[in-house]
Amino acid sequence: MCGIVGYVGPDRSDRALTVVMEGLGRLEYRGYDSAGVALVTGERVEGQKRAGKLSNLREALEEAPLPDTATAIGHTRWATHGGPTDANAHPHRGGTAGKLALVHNGIIENFHALKQQLESDGVTFSSETDTEVVAHLVDAAFARTGDLTEAMREVVNTLEGAFTLLAVHADQPHLIVGARRNSPLVVGLGEGENFLGSDVAAFIGYTRHALELGQDQIVTITPEGYSVIAFDGTPSDGKAYEVTWDAAAAEKGGFDTFMEKEINEQPHAVADTLLGRTDADGHLVLDELLLPEEELRAVDKIVIVACGTASYAGMVAKYAIERWTRIPVEVELAHEFRYRDPVVDERTLVVSISQSGETMDTLMAVRHANELGAKSLSICNTHGSTIPRESDAVLYTHAGPEIAVASTKAFLAQITASYVLGLYLAQLRGEPAEQIAEVMRELQQVPEKIQAVLDGMERVKEIAYFMSDTRSVLFLGRHVGYPVAMEGALKLKELAYIHAEGFAAGELKHGPIALIEPGQPVFIVVPSPDSEHGLHGKVVSNIQEIRARGARTLVIAEEGDEAVVPFADVVIRVPATPPLLAPLLTTVPLQVFALQLSTAKGLDVDQPRNLAKSVTVE
Repeated sequence: MCGIVGYVGPDRSDRALTVVMEGLGRLEYRGYDSAGVALVTGERVEGQKRAGKLSNLREALEEAPLPDTATAIGHTRWATHGGPTDANAHPHRGGTAGKLALVHNGIIENFHALKQQLESDGVTFSSETDTEVVAHLVDAAFARTGDLTEAMREVVNTLEGAFTLLAVHADQPHLIVGARRNSPLVVGLGEGENFLGSDVAAFIGYTRHALELGQDQIVTITPEGYSVIAFDGTPSDGKAYEVTWDAAAAEKGGFDTFMEKEINEQPHAVADTLLGRTDADGHLVLDELLLPEEELRAVDKIVIVACGTASYAGMVAKYAIERWTRIPVEVELAHEFRYRDPVVDERTLVVSISQSGETMDTLMAVRHANELGAKSLSICNTHGSTIPRESDAVLYTHAGPEIAVASTKAFLAQITASYVLGLYLAQLRGEPAEQIAEVMRELQQVPEKIQAVLDGMERVKEIAYFMSDTRSVLFLGRHVGYPVAMEGALKLKELAYIHAEGFAAGELKHGPIALIEPGQPVFIVVPSPDSEHGLHGKVVSNIQEIRARGARTLVIAEEGDEAVVPFADVVIRVPATPPLLAPLLTTVPLQVFALQLSTAKGLDVDQPRNLAKSVTVE
């Protein structure tokens, strides 16, 4: 979720650096941990980059000013490969002549093999990033072709993964070449100048004329115009449009709130968390873990520690990891873990889940686990944060920064990363490769299914507006639907400030059914008809029980599940998916419902009262 800016202007222009720095400033909302710029000056490309906030880069540029220039690229980085350091910050140089610079969003899945080949050819690397590999490849291709566009075309056809790339070269000083696959890139069209950006916020202060690039396209911009080709070299076109948002709205991608934007980013959050996890043979490869395989094979118990939404991700993970590995899994609220004298040892793996990596309750639980001799592994969204640093291993989600206080896309990314961890442990324990590969194939289809759910949310939005004066909502679920129900209730508490409770549906007759009265809204997360142990039929019976007592039943069910229809006031459909993966779909309508009900009440969904994004006190 990095920010990219590119600018090409008149030959005598001195505003390239100004435009790029202003663009990076507008992209700060995306979150980042380093920033840098590169300018084409004379026969070289010069630049500056710094870890930390954009202010660090500004200070460096004030201390060592760069010359005026007409061509520049800039980048704010959200660390993936390699920590947030000056060396790992973008842009990256290619070759040794100092003539090429490149910036990159995304993940190059096959960078290991490409890097090994370059190293065997004598190339020396100055960073830990996958991006520097691409910079060296493009520089070498330019040496052969003498044309930056053709060099880019050669290289992108060797890359696997998701990426947006921008490159400049001193031998062609009046152009920038960009390429995109599964990662956004937009062209800004000016008069005598043109722009590139990861979104329109990068150039909204200068032009509202934009060109949206399609999948697997390369664009070359000059001060006079642009050209677009496909990765195979054939001429192509982008989609021209007018930006109707102001700068503030552009930061939110045209959505009214960051939460709405982040809910709609969930297909990408899940897809990006899956990127780069398998090798060419389909085996899971988790280079970030850094724990020896023999230590992970020896694990005989897993304890997941987390708080709030992250703890519900851990509950979903428990079902999947136990099923795939047969290792017993406990899920603990992090703030309770160290106060109950937990039984852990060197064969226990303590998995912490935190979006920020700074959650104090979770950090203290990790420290306690380390003191007891357990192995610790962090699932985290923020590179270089405290919890990953103090854990033995880390598995990063790649959801990108989450601005809204109440978590949405980070939750789905945490579940996804937990699935990947479970499958990796299953692989280490000798589970059949075909079974693991089949689950990964199903997971890779989930982003498209999430998008289908998002595309069908109009009915949910209508229901939320009609229910804006509701005082209480209940949520029921079984198996992996139980933590989804609790997460749905938590979202409603956080955003709408009304009573909401999530229950295990089997508990209904053990007390909660006393809450049911005529008109009481109840969401029921129905398991797939393919679920084992007759779970589907049991939940349908629960729906009948509460419907008979006058409840208003809002049922989330698979497409084609007709058994729920006679007992549902409203049926919200999600695509069929394997039962263990269903939370990645069934959560989404509950997020949208909470968002829209809060909006209908006129509340601030991005900054709910009394809440903080990162809880840094215990």
